[in-house]
Amino acid sequence: MKVAERRKAIVNLLLSSDKPVSGSELAQKFGISRQIIVQDITVLKGTGYEILSTNQGYVIQKSPLKERVFKVRHTTDETEDELSCIVELGGTVVDVFVWHKVYGRIEAGLNIFSKLHIKQFLEGVRTGQSTELMHITGGYHYHTVRADSEAALDCIEDALRKRNYIVPEI
Repeated sequence: MKVAERRKAIVNLLLSSDKPVSGSELAQKFGISRQIIVQDITVLKGTGYEILSTNQGYVIQKSPLKERVFKVRHTTDETEDELSCIVELGGTVVDVFVWHKVYGRIEAGLNIFSKLHIKQFLEGVRTGQSTELMHITGGYHYHTVRADSEAALDCIEDALRKRNYIVPEI
C-alpha cells in the first residue's frame, strides 16, 4: 500500500469509527510501526484534518473532505462500473443504504476507495456470501460519497449521470 493510500485509509477509518482508534491498532492494521502512524497523523493534521490524540486513541474532529449522497439505480452487472467510476475520480464510497417501506433505512458501511476494495466487495457478493442491498428495493439505493472537494463530487455526479446511474429527481 502506498503512503497516500494508507493515509486515506487512516482518515476513512477514523471518520467511520464511533470510538477512538489507538496508534497500536492502526499500526497493526497497516503493518507498520507506531512511529510511522504518528508521522502520518502529523501530515494529515498539516493538510487540514483536525485529529485529536487522546489517551484512548485518535479521534477526528473535522475533515476538509466533502460529502454528498447520490440516489442511484443499476444492475448487479453494473456495480463494478459504478464503484470504479467513483473511485477513479477520487471518491470514497462511504456507505450504501436503502429505504425499505416497512423497515425504514437499512445501511451498511463500505469505505471503498481503491480497486482492491472494489475487488474484495465484488468477490464477497459473487461468492454468495451476501447480496447487494439494492435487491430489496428494485435496484434503487443511495451512496454517501466523500471526496477532496465539491468540484470532485461534481465530476463524480456528472460521470454517474452520463452512465444513467443517477435517479432523476421527481
